[in-house]
Amino acid sequence: MNPGNIKLDDMKIGILGGAGYTGGELIRLLLNHPQAEIVFVNSESNAGNPVTDVHEGLYGDTDLRFTDAMPFSEVDVVFFCFGHGKSRQFLAEHQIPDSVRIIDMAQDFRLAAEGNDFVYGLPEINRGRIASAAHVANPGCFATCIQLGLLPAAKMGLLIHDVSVNAITGSTGAGQKPGATTHFSWRVDNLSIYKPFTHQHVPEIKQSLAQVQGTLDAEIDFIPYRGNFSRGIFATEVVRTEAPVEDIVEAYKAFYQDEPFTHYVDRPLDMKQVVNTNKCLVHCEKYGDKLLITSCIDNLLKGAVGQAVQNMNIMFGEEETMGLRLKPSAF
Repeated sequence: MNPGNIKLDDMKIGILGGAGYTGGELIRLLLNHPQAEIVFVNSESNAGNPVTDVHEGLYGDTDLRFTDAMPFSEVDVVFFCFGHGKSRQFLAEHQIPDSVRIIDMAQDFRLAAEGNDFVYGLPEINRGRIASAAHVANPGCFATCIQLGLLPAAKMGLLIHDVSVNAITGSTGAGQKPGATTHFSWRVDNLSIYKPFTHQHVPEIKQSLAQVQGTLDAEIDFIPYRGNFSRGIFATEVVRTEAPVEDIVEAYKAFYQDEPFTHYVDRPLDMKQVVNTNKCLVHCEKYGDKLLITSCIDNLLKGAVGQAVQNMNIMFGEEETMGLRLKPSAF
């Protein structure tokens, strides 16, 4: 195995669960990554079929075919693009060599627990641990956007009172399998909330905020919205504080000054600034004792496979931005 932070000429890659939205975006990124070689894309339901039969945006880019084989001995890293709960089950039923690194897109291993050796893959706070990790749990999409909005405030010790969070996500956040709330006729010109105060990403958000602040007694009162667009997340976080806005803005800029993808912006944000990129943009305003933070990401990229490739680059000692210099969809 290539120990932490030693560069490889080519990172040989396997993908499990490659037929969904995250699988398709991951393949697109890796085909254009100068140090990546896709060895296999596993999908039992599509075995033998061209990848382009499912991911039609890749016509002309690849002749890869899906396979039901899993030749782990031929790869350096494997990406799990499973639905939540399936990664833990897969590892219980299959043996992956210790030499193969794992990046898991599901929520199965995001929370610290005894016997869990997965490192939480948010580079903005865990870059050093990711660099030496064998297994990385990629953060959730909402969790990434909301944490990156709140982490500098946590660093300042401002998260004393409960934090109000609203965030809206595109339909790709629900996955590729059709459902009642992803049907075009229902989704278009429509808006709804789901899982108020109970969304599965709240525990990992609180875990990271406690890590940075030292302790966290405040609740994260999160209301998720379904948006009538395909991709992107736009979040607002409201923190009660008497700290001057000038000090807060200075702290936010300092927190992210060396980050390749997360940036503080002085002007109000719009979501198209980040869609189709691995960026997170953050902005702060103050109204009395209320600090209004806005943050936005692409749910499939910084919220999923873009961040996963960023983590892969860190794990193998490559330039962190490699394969991730992407143009936003805005105009």
